[in-house]
Amino acid sequence: MARVVRVMDVPNERSSHTRPVPKSGGLAIVLAFTAGSLAIYFVADIARIDDQYFWGFLLCAILIAVVAFVDDLAQCSFVVKILTQMACTVMVLGTELAVNRLWIPVFGEVPLGWTGYVLTFLWMVGLTNAYNFMDGLDGLAGGVAVIAGAFLCGIAFSQESLFVYLTAYALIASVAGFLIFNFSPAKIFMGDVGSAFLGFTFATLAVIGAHFDRGHLSFYVVPMLLFQFVFDTFFTFVRRLLRGEKIHLAHRTHLYQLLNRTGFSHREVALFHYAVALAQGIGAYVVVSLEPRQRILVFIPFLLFNSLYAWWTMRRARAAGLV
Repeated sequence: MARVVRVMDVPNERSSHTRPVPKSGGLAIVLAFTAGSLAIYFVADIARIDDQYFWGFLLCAILIAVVAFVDDLAQCSFVVKILTQMACTVMVLGTELAVNRLWIPVFGEVPLGWTGYVLTFLWMVGLTNAYNFMDGLDGLAGGVAVIAGAFLCGIAFSQESLFVYLTAYALIASVAGFLIFNFSPAKIFMGDVGSAFLGFTFATLAVIGAHFDRGHLSFYVVPMLLFQFVFDTFFTFVRRLLRGEKIHLAHRTHLYQLLNRTGFSHREVALFHYAVALAQGIGAYVVVSLEPRQRILVFIPFLLFNSLYAWWTMRRARAAGLV
C-alpha cells in the first residue's frame, strides 16, 4: 500500500539510507495490537482492568498513532506533534490513570498526590518522544520492543499482573511480525506512527502495571527495560541544550546515530542494542526480586555502562569530525 500511494521515506542529508523505502509500516503494528487488545477486552476474564482505564489507554494510543500517521504523510510541525502527545496524556490522566505512590530511597513509599500526575505526564510524553527519536536505523526500535516486551510479558506473568502480561504478548506479536520486514536491510520503516505508538504504549503499561492491574509490578520495570533509550535521549537533549542548538530541529547526533556514522553498520548497531536490551531485561528481573528500597540501586551499573558508552562514542565522533 505504501508503494502504491507513495508513502515513501526519500533520503536526504539526515538519512541513514540511500534509496526510497516505504514508511508508516507501524500502521500494521497498531492494527494488530488493537485487534489483540480488543480480544483481551471481550474475551478475558481475570486479565482485565476497569473500563475507564482500558478505553482511556487504547483510544489515546490510537489517537497518538493517527496524528503520527498524518505526520508521516504531511510532515507536521514539532509543535503539532508535541501538543497532540500532551493532549492524549492529559486525557489518560483524566481517567485517573497516574502514578499515585513511588518507593524512594531514604523516604520509603511516598504518596505522590497531585505530583503523581506531573510525574506521569512527564514520563509518558518523555518516553513517547524518546522511542520516536530512537527509531533511526533498520530494526533497532522494533527489535528492542520485542525484547523489552518479552521480558515485560514474563515478569508480569510471574507477578500475576495479567492484563499487562496479555497486552505485552499482543505487543510482541504485533512488532515481531513487522520486524521480519524491518530488520537490516529494511524493506519498510515503521515511521512515527509506529515509534510514537510504541513509546506511549510502554509508558502507559508501566503505570497500569504499577497500580491498576490484578498484580502490582514495580514502576521501575519499564524504565529499566528501556533504560538505554531513555539515557541516549536525555544525554543528547542535554548536550544539544548546552551547546545552544535548537532542540526541536531534526538532527543525526544521537549516540546510536553517531555509532553508525563512525563505521558500524545498521545491523551491528541494532545487535548491540539488542544485547543491551537483554541485559536490561535481566536487570528488570532483579528489580522485582529485591526489596522495594533496594530496587533503584539496580540502575547504577547500567548508568555507569551507558556513561562509558557515551564517552567512547563521542570520542569516536570527535575523531571523525562529526561533532
